[in-house]
Amino acid sequence: MNRTIILAASLAALAACAEKPKVNVTHQSTGKVQTKSRSEPIFYNGKTYQLDYSYLESAGAFDMKVAGMGAKQQSDAVAVATSSLGYFACPEGQKGRLTNAPKYDGGHWRMQARCG
Repeated sequence: MNRTIILAASLAALAACAEKPKVNVTHQSTGKVQTKSRSEPIFYNGKTYQLDYSYLESAGAFDMKVAGMGAKQQSDAVAVATSSLGYFACPEGQKGRLTNAPKYDGGHWRMQARCG
């Protein structure tokens, strides 16, 4: 009797594994840059930083500001800004790229970036 129960449970488990999961993809890329201003907390390397950006139509780029980092964290600020821009604003497959050198000013890293 115990063997029958164990055998039945094993067969049921194997049958469940054989079924393919059903996945519905709902994300559709528009292929356009999302120019809406945004303010987001970004979790990076175990800490949370504040990212703010807005689109400058005249420059064709985003004015970006990363708060919560020190003056010696330029590479981290660039990583937060460019990867976040790629995620939030750029069409699928494009990354955020700097258009000027980042500057540290009053506790904020400021820079401009565009999709590309």
